[in-house]
Amino acid sequence: MSEEALICIRGLSKSYTRADQQIPVLLNIDLDVPAGDFVALMGPSGSGKSTLLNLIAGIDKPSSGSIHIGGVDIATLSEAALADWRAANVGFIFQFYNLMPVLTAFENVELPLLLTSLSSRQRKQHVQAALEMVRLTDRMDHYPNELSGGQQQRVAIARALVSDPTLIVADEPTGDLDRVTGEEVLSLLDNLNRSLGKTIVMVTHDPKAASRARRMVHLEKGVLVDDAPA
Repeated sequence: MSEEALICIRGLSKSYTRADQQIPVLLNIDLDVPAGDFVALMGPSGSGKSTLLNLIAGIDKPSSGSIHIGGVDIATLSEAALADWRAANVGFIFQFYNLMPVLTAFENVELPLLLTSLSSRQRKQHVQAALEMVRLTDRMDHYPNELSGGQQQRVAIARALVSDPTLIVADEPTGDLDRVTGEEVLSLLDNLNRSLGKTIVMVTHDPKAASRARRMVHLEKGVLVDDAPA
């Protein structure tokens, strides 16, 4: 295991069972991601990039192999321990925002903090700081349906940041946005990486989005075929 890597993956494979058949999705993946890196996972539909992201984020478990993140092999954690690890270490950004429609922007960003021991006052300070970072303090009392797509994604980014996670994972974060709004979101991610040193792993099929990352990792039919600077 590389001593400098925040993420160290070795011999990672993942298969799913369909009827009586094993369907391989990832095959013997080795990958190191240093702290402060910004990696774009690329590949055609069905290449396994979203599966790899879910494994890194602790949403799913591998069939074999190891995933050390910050020195912890998350593949060996129980479901309860994995849930606690995710809450403490991972911020999630999704293509379709995954905001709760009945909650305001403030309340959506606050959600991850409800699992912590922070007081109400401390949570408020964290939420306001996160919303200020994405330039949405003037929209904190608005509901998702009162926000544009770009504003909703910025709320989702604030939610991902609010617990100061070790790792940010983004699954097609600009896939539902127009070009100009998508560029704004990518610039925000770039700033989080370069100014705050956040480690980001992003799935995208868009070469222009991938070019904002520091590295491009290409998957083909579950195999890592290329790993190069962006």
